[in-house]
Amino acid sequence: MRTVSGPTDHVVVVGAGLSGLAATLHLLGAGRRVTVVERDAAPGGRAGRLELGGYRVDTGPTVLTMPHLADEAFAAVGDSLYRRVELVGLHPAYRARFADGSRLDVHTDGDVMEAEVRRFAGATEAEGYRRLRHWLERMYRAQMRRFIDTNFDSPFQLVHPDLARLAALGGFGRLDPQIGRFLSDPRLRRVFSFQSLYAGVAPARALAAYAVIAYMDTVAGVWFPKGGMYALPRAMADAAADAGGEFRWSAEATRLETTAGRVRAVRLASGERIACDAVVLTPDLPVAHRLLGRAPRRPVRLRHAPSAVVLHAGTDRTWPDLAHHTLSFGAAWERTFDELTRTGRVMSDPSLLITRPTTHDPTLAPEGRHLHYVLAPCPNTATGPSAGTWRGLGPRYRDRLLAELERRGLDGFEASVDRELLVTPVDWTADGHAAGTPFSVSHTFAQTGPFRPRNLVRGYDNVVLAGCGTTPGVGVPTVLVSGKLAAARITGSPGATGAHRRTPVLEGHSR
Repeated sequence: MRTVSGPTDHVVVVGAGLSGLAATLHLLGAGRRVTVVERDAAPGGRAGRLELGGYRVDTGPTVLTMPHLADEAFAAVGDSLYRRVELVGLHPAYRARFADGSRLDVHTDGDVMEAEVRRFAGATEAEGYRRLRHWLERMYRAQMRRFIDTNFDSPFQLVHPDLARLAALGGFGRLDPQIGRFLSDPRLRRVFSFQSLYAGVAPARALAAYAVIAYMDTVAGVWFPKGGMYALPRAMADAAADAGGEFRWSAEATRLETTAGRVRAVRLASGERIACDAVVLTPDLPVAHRLLGRAPRRPVRLRHAPSAVVLHAGTDRTWPDLAHHTLSFGAAWERTFDELTRTGRVMSDPSLLITRPTTHDPTLAPEGRHLHYVLAPCPNTATGPSAGTWRGLGPRYRDRLLAELERRGLDGFEASVDRELLVTPVDWTADGHAAGTPFSVSHTFAQTGPFRPRNLVRGYDNVVLAGCGTTPGVGVPTVLVSGKLAAARITGSPGATGAHRRTPVLEGHSR
């Protein structure tokens, strides 16, 4: 594994999002002095926190899977995620509601889920689910260490027995047909393939290898941190501070001082100069490239994942049929992905993720109130409406979204809204996210594994990237891994086989 050259005693980490915090903890555990500079007043980055009239709103991810990956970062400094954060296992992990009025609770316990599938679609589909679950587990084992939790220096690293295992499992086929080998009910196939949208690719075109995301969602377990998802970055920052990390809040990095291919200092907007031996850059790629002064050349321009419109709504009532996470599928499916990734139109028959965090933590809202987070995927600004267009489109789309929620059974939703915040691609663009999407570079084959923008920066001896735009990719688990991999580039530690590696928590069990 290639590492940065020269001294690495003092590292500056730019950005206190999940990847930057994971890198910081691993660096501190390896004996480095670390200074974190963050433009916001608190940690989190995309996984931030917003106060909205007495409601405590998570601004980013709502789903926590694979918590052992976060625990690895805490363990690097002798700490523990489970000491810092109270995790609640979600049962069901999701509730799926379909356009025909049917409903399926998605459980991560195999026996419970098999019984639910039998109730929902019959014995044949239940048997298919069992085989699918076994296949998902094998896909995860074939990929995690070799293709996800690893630093790539060359595509030739793919030449390994695990590659043959992945190919034998059908990992290089297409996701939807592979799921169809086990399940014929189109509603069930949606439940186990919609996750490819996290990777920015339609199920019909996504590599079957991305079934590993369905493994994380439907097999390994889904958790909710008390205090909301923001409790995770807050705890990581506190653990890092207790381990000697230094944080500069409301401190925006504006320039890197370089000499002979090495960054010597990070300059802040305030004018302060922080000398360093190495730098970890975690902002989205355009911001990182702006700090570096140039973007690397690629034979084909990067393609970005679809974006999302998010409505945060504090309400004076809720609806009992909603679970913590509810997937509300429209009747359309293939057309939906065509609109999101090809034609650039907002979904004509949307599929939505509705999250109600007050289900398991009422303190996130004023007494007697409820918090709902409605996410509607939408085209990014390179494919669909521009950021400027969204200024006028946003309020109209909000009205359409509320009407759709009421049509799907959430009667009186609009009238119940006490506080609200609408987030659209214009806001993601203002935050520095390329193509107006918080999901960064999509996971096409040409942007996966060793072909994804690497975390070592050509032309610089001591700069490493972390975050969803680099290895291994998008999502809370992979972003945490990216921080560990970035730290390994500096410390030379083996990463996935390090001394603090712990056994994954599987089958819905916490410690």
